[in-house]
Amino acid sequence: MKDILISNGTVVDGTGGPAFKADVRVRDGIITEVGANLAPQGERVFDATGCQVTPGFIESHTHYDGTMWWQPDLDPLPGYGATTMIMGNCGFSPAPLHKYMPAQREMIGIFSFFEDIPEGPFMTNLPWDWNKWSEYRASTERNVRVPLNYAAYVGHIAIRLAAMGVEAWDREATPEEIAKMAELLDDALAAGALGLSDNMHDHDGQNRPVPTLLANDAEFSALFDVMDKYPGCCYQVIVDTFMRMTGPANLERLSRLLAGRKIKCQIAGAIPTLEFQKGILPAMQESVRQMRAAGVDVWPGYAHVSPTSTLSLIKSLIFAQSNDYVWHEVVLEDEHAKKAAMLADPAWRARARESWDTQAWDHSPLKNPQELFLLDSENGTGPLGITLKEYADRMGLHRSDAMADWILKNGTRSTVHMAPFPKDEGLTMELMLDPKTVGNISDAGAHLQMLCGGGENALLLTQYVRDEKKLSLEQAVHVMTGKLAGHFNLNDRGVIAVGKRADIAVFNMDEIQRREMEKAHDVPDGRGGNTWRFTRKAMPTRLTLVNGVPTFENGAYTGATPGEFLSPANDAAAIAEAAE
Repeated sequence: MKDILISNGTVVDGTGGPAFKADVRVRDGIITEVGANLAPQGERVFDATGCQVTPGFIESHTHYDGTMWWQPDLDPLPGYGATTMIMGNCGFSPAPLHKYMPAQREMIGIFSFFEDIPEGPFMTNLPWDWNKWSEYRASTERNVRVPLNYAAYVGHIAIRLAAMGVEAWDREATPEEIAKMAELLDDALAAGALGLSDNMHDHDGQNRPVPTLLANDAEFSALFDVMDKYPGCCYQVIVDTFMRMTGPANLERLSRLLAGRKIKCQIAGAIPTLEFQKGILPAMQESVRQMRAAGVDVWPGYAHVSPTSTLSLIKSLIFAQSNDYVWHEVVLEDEHAKKAAMLADPAWRARARESWDTQAWDHSPLKNPQELFLLDSENGTGPLGITLKEYADRMGLHRSDAMADWILKNGTRSTVHMAPFPKDEGLTMELMLDPKTVGNISDAGAHLQMLCGGGENALLLTQYVRDEKKLSLEQAVHVMTGKLAGHFNLNDRGVIAVGKRADIAVFNMDEIQRREMEKAHDVPDGRGGNTWRFTRKAMPTRLTLVNGVPTFENGAYTGATPGEFLSPANDAAAIAEAAE
């Protein structure tokens, strides 16, 4: 299964260089030959006539850390040519873990809330047989078989909870606790974590800042001291350019803490691209410029797809993240009958109106009912296909009352869909072409009832290359392959070249599409039943290879699970020298 000759295709090798006609020979999962008119040598031959042959795509920002344990097919990623995914982002990771249950449940609750994933499957599908990150990695390799390779950060939130317990929410760490955090981080980096991920952005459903927002400079410095021992490891952090707009202050602090260190710094939100973020954009651009001038190796992270949201009463952080904690009360209620009773209660409705009018962020969907579409009804009552504003005007209701009214008529499992945020396409193009940025961010594996995430890579090939001709195919493929492999120090893949791992996507540009989202009722709810998630049909690729094994072929997932837990290629000699 690992020996194959891909013949008659056009190779786009992932370096950004010109495409060329060539065959690609794979032996035992390794690319052994790239050239014209290669003769078969007993291996299987795959005819790629009319197709592009590219490195497999790297999903640079996912949250499959939990999901992969109960959805091991990673649908729909194989059908979109994805061969590697990066997990443990935004400070969230399943490890390390405190030894006592209350702190463990806090970590699960944080992950569940911020990534919109039910707590039930976290409790029933993960063994939780680890405390250190190294033990988590060993357990994952023993217990999980998936069709993609994966690499992971260790989360600062998890480290803080493991060292401090539930008090991580309430105070700064003591010197002894900081030393414990440094020990836990060192364990993770020695075991092959990509680096440390962090969160300077989020507040939970009770409007509490996440534990990392309470970390003082001494805590950060101790963690960065550990990272300095591992050349090439990365610090990934999300800063706030979406809600409280503290991004410039976040970057000023990071510039001071990281100056003079050899730590690669990937910042989600460093260069915001949405129209409502225009006010903060100059300050963020200047902050990035100053960080680079101070010698900080900054890589802004961005998404080429504008954020969209589906407002669901089952599992959604949109209300809380819009600074509306009244509608979030409905999300927190477990029983649908009680959700409906709350929506019908005049006292609750009065509080909800006040929240939408005075508390919700101006750019949030709650303040923009003309951008909210009534599309998905549980029982078909409708009306469907109109905006919340149109419905509110028709009924003579406040927009919050109108949404409550529509959901009561259509069922509490109905969803309301938000139009994409307007985005600065010119700035997005600049980020794509910048050699030091991280693209293809999708959040796949999270927000299961808000978005899909998986398959967003197809838009680079369809919208930006084929339809609008804003990028060359070579540029788009480089953004999702060689550039990302280099950033994450996954140096044995990401390029079609002799000696590289055979992570390969074969597709015909005339056949592919990013398919529309659809519901799949296959997510365990932890109570013996299932709930739903959004997915989409395959792009499709003609062939997806992971370590030389077909994971998608003939229009379908093959069932193969050749994915491996990857480690960054750190220079052992440099690590030893730094340790001395």
